[in-house]
Amino acid sequence: MNNLVLPTIGVTLLCCLLGVMGVHAYAAGKSERQALVDRLSTTGQIPIVGRRKRFGGVDRRLRKTKFGKKLELKLAATGLDVTPGEYFVYMIAAVAVLWMAASSILTSFFGPLAGLTGLWGANTFLNWQRTKRTERFINQLPELSRILANATQAGLALRTAIAMAADELEAPAGEELSWVARRLAVGESLDTALGELAERLPSRELVVLVSTLVLSNRAGGTVVSSLRNLTETLEERKETRREVKTQLSQVTVTAYAVPAFGLGSLLLLNSVMPGALDRMTAALVGQVSVIAALILYAIGFVVVRRLSRIDI
Repeated sequence: MNNLVLPTIGVTLLCCLLGVMGVHAYAAGKSERQALVDRLSTTGQIPIVGRRKRFGGVDRRLRKTKFGKKLELKLAATGLDVTPGEYFVYMIAAVAVLWMAASSILTSFFGPLAGLTGLWGANTFLNWQRTKRTERFINQLPELSRILANATQAGLALRTAIAMAADELEAPAGEELSWVARRLAVGESLDTALGELAERLPSRELVVLVSTLVLSNRAGGTVVSSLRNLTETLEERKETRREVKTQLSQVTVTAYAVPAFGLGSLLLLNSVMPGALDRMTAALVGQVSVIAALILYAIGFVVVRRLSRIDI
């Protein structure tokens, strides 16, 4: 038996060495293949292929429903490379994880509450992504207006100016204008294409720009002077928005700190007095008290967020 120990150790070490060499060779080959694909894609020798979409069956069924159509529009506004089916599956998985985590760490009473919080958090995440992308688009509006003014002053048509701006600007303005240019190329009217853009990324600045372009296109007036004046106005609004956001940053942090203190107090109470949450949520009075406290924390969060929201 002792004679087999050394050969066994040697074979094990050899297998580990071969395994490490195999993983290294696989990683090197995969990186070389990806580099080759990227090089050939940039030269146009092979078409650019996007990533493989997951949960195709769920995505097809979900897109047929009213909820799936709304979710698809919201995901398109966020700019995330996620299908409605993928987002729905990830959301359900996150809700299940939060449910089980709250049930195991706290009590089973907090499981459904954590699941509802997960659903609210998923919708809030999409709204946050949409707002962030809209703000980035707003910050690019002065440059967009300047490019359109220069292009129209040079004698280019408005449709051509939009396509040129889509090539010069970065995302998200470049992506959105490329979408508008494609719609115009297939015969869509300028009013409809720009109107859908304003609906997808709602903001006062974009509405003003779209209205200026649409009215100039209809009436045939001089769009150059209007865009020049609009560029200066957008620059001033951009600086004002930045100053207001800086001044209200402390209030925004307070809004998120209020519910965090409530969750922290529950965890602290359960660690200091093990089983206290079980005894508290076992009675109806305790359950009502916990739900009332959570509602008050939610109201405090909404009120503080509302106080920090200033429309400019």
